[in-house]
Amino acid sequence: MPKAGDVLEATGVKLRMISIEADLLEMEAAYEGTGPLPPAHHHPSQEERFTVLEGRVRTIIASEPRIYEAGESFDVPAGTTHQMGGEGPARIRWEVRPALRTAEFFERAYSSNPGENFLEEFKNEFVLD
Repeated sequence: MPKAGDVLEATGVKLRMISIEADLLEMEAAYEGTGPLPPAHHHPSQEERFTVLEGRVRTIIASEPRIYEAGESFDVPAGTTHQMGGEGPARIRWEVRPALRTAEFFERAYSSNPGENFLEEFKNEFVLD
């Protein structure tokens, strides 16, 4: 289980855990901004809030594409299909409410072998659309 201060890395993304509490997971993500967006997905019972700290972030939220610039924030309500990533190098502040097992989800997702039932195990946190 990750703890505050841990950094998880995947291709093109560094994710630093800031605070892990039952009602709130706070992270900071740094994107290289060179790869494709992650797959379209939603979180059944969690809402997310993002604040762009540096660079630009490309999103598709509920089928609506948009670019957010440094200083801008946006929300993704629970159950809303979305994708997002850096439009070039970018850094964001990321909040997930409630946290559920999201920190553990990212630890497993960013590992070399998350397991064959990975998505089923985390169906309360992450659902592919």
